[in-house]
Amino acid sequence: MSAAGSVRDHHIGMIVPSSNLTMETELPRMLRAREEAEPGDRFVFHSARARMRHVEPEQLRAMNAQAGRAAAELADARPDVVATACLVAIMAQGPGYHCTAEDDITSVLRAEGSEAPVVSSAGALLSGIRALGARKVAIITPYLKPLTQAVADYLEDAGIEVADALSLEVPDNLAVARLDPAALREHHRRLDLSDVDALVLSACVQMPSLPAIQPVEDEIGIPVLTAATATTFRILSELGVEPRVPRAGGLLSGAVAPAGRQA
Repeated sequence: MSAAGSVRDHHIGMIVPSSNLTMETELPRMLRAREEAEPGDRFVFHSARARMRHVEPEQLRAMNAQAGRAAAELADARPDVVATACLVAIMAQGPGYHCTAEDDITSVLRAEGSEAPVVSSAGALLSGIRALGARKVAIITPYLKPLTQAVADYLEDAGIEVADALSLEVPDNLAVARLDPAALREHHRRLDLSDVDALVLSACVQMPSLPAIQPVEDEIGIPVLTAATATTFRILSELGVEPRVPRAGGLLSGAVAPAGRQA
C-alpha cells in the first residue's frame, strides 16, 4: 500500500470464450475472498469475449484467431494485467504454444499503448505445478479423451509427468459450466494418486471446482490446484501481490513463492 489505510485498485483484463460462465465467477470469487482477508487490495475485472460454443479443434482454432481483437478492446481499459482463459484452446495447438499466444497478445497490447503483462491459463498451469515443486501429477478434465491426451502431452513436453488422467467427456462448453463441482469430491477417487506430487482437479477454467479444492486437498494430503487457481496465482504474482487466497488449495496458501512466465 502506498499509505496507511489506502486501498490499491488492480484492473484485470480477461479474454474469455463466449460460452464461458466460470472464469468470471471463480476468479472474482477468489479475489473477493482475498479482499476480505486483506483489505489493502481491490480487484476490478474487465472482459472481452471470443466466440466458441463446442470444445472441438475447429472452434478452438477459430477462437484463438480472435485473441488479437479481444486484446485490443481490453487495451482501451488500461488493465494492469491481461489473462487469456481457455487452456485447451492453447494446448491443443501443440507444445509450447502458450508462449506464442502470450507473445501475440502482448504485441497487440503494446501497439495499443498498454504495458500490461499477459497470463495464459495454459502457461499458468505449468508455472503453478512447478511452483509447487511437483514433477508427477494426475489430472481431471471435462474434455473428450483426445483433448485430454493433448493436455497430458503438453504437460509431458514441459517435463511434468502425467501419471493418470480422467476425462469426463463433455463436449458442449455450456454443459461443462453446469457440472456440479461437488462431484469432483468423488471423481478424484477414480484416479491412481499413489505416486503423484499434486492433483490438477480441473484442467479447465470452465469446469467449476472452487468449492471442492480445499476439501479434496485435506482428504488426499497432497497439493490440489486447478486451471483457475493457477491463473489466479499468476495474476497475483504479476501484480506484485502476495498470491494468497483463503481455502483455495496449497498453491494459494501463501506458502508458495510467486511465479513468473514458464517457457
